[in-house]
Amino acid sequence: MGKKRIITKSGASGVDQELKNRSLGKIPKKKLISAVLYIQSTFNNTLMNLTDFQGNTVIWLSSGSLGFKGAKRGTPFAASKVAELLADKAKLMGVNNVDVMIKGVGAGRESAIRTLAARGIEINIIRDMTPIPHNGPKPKKPRRV
Repeated sequence: MGKKRIITKSGASGVDQELKNRSLGKIPKKKLISAVLYIQSTFNNTLMNLTDFQGNTVIWLSSGSLGFKGAKRGTPFAASKVAELLADKAKLMGVNNVDVMIKGVGAGRESAIRTLAARGIEINIIRDMTPIPHNGPKPKKPRRV
């Protein structure tokens, strides 16, 4: 007859469960009530960095560190999963409210903030720190034919 094979579909949530558990296992012993959250959202990735008010990094996460590969790292879904995990870690540390600083024009900007608010972290301010060129690079010389 032979052995029965059971095929399980993994990745229903899009996040590698082992990486998520390992990430939740490393929680700093530092206790904070409020913090500053820096979100860098590019077309290829979403990085989140939670710091105290002196600028010392307490927690950092990226969509690549959760197991997303390639173009999926820049999606709003990946950004929301990163924000969800960061909110869980922050809650375990005692963080209740954050100041959010956003940099970049990626797709994960808004979904990350919405997920943080849904997870029960109060957002004091949202500041957009995306660099804007005022003049830009010098244009090429006209082609002589």
